[in-house]
Amino acid sequence: MYRVLVGIDVDEDRAIAQAEAIAALPAASEDVTAHLCHVFGDNPEGASVHQLAAVRRARTLLEDAGVSCVHYEASGRPAEELVAAAEDIDADAICLSGRKRSPAGKAVFGSVTQGTILTSDRPVFAVPGPTK
Repeated sequence: MYRVLVGIDVDEDRAIAQAEAIAALPAASEDVTAHLCHVFGDNPEGASVHQLAAVRRARTLLEDAGVSCVHYEASGRPAEELVAAAEDIDADAICLSGRKRSPAGKAVFGSVTQGTILTSDRPVFAVPGPTK
């Protein structure tokens, strides 16, 4: 069994791209479990990962492709929490899809993808987001 932690934010188009990339992995329908993870930074309403449209969309695409899915949610700093979640589930890989930012934008706002790659001891693959 191959476990992939899928870090999903609120962008449905990026979630679709991630789901399609995972479904295209060799033997995905037989051997892959996708752990769909959203990290809540601030969640005063008490939302759940199950309620996010991007997560639901990714799950539908993956299940239609025969890939097993599990939900995972956390709260805190996204890059740190994604690495911790990957350790918690003993993920074989982490799948992310970042937004396009300039180097200055990354310096000011940070980059979850970059932070995850730099701190994880597991393979991280970045799926390009859709071009609009």
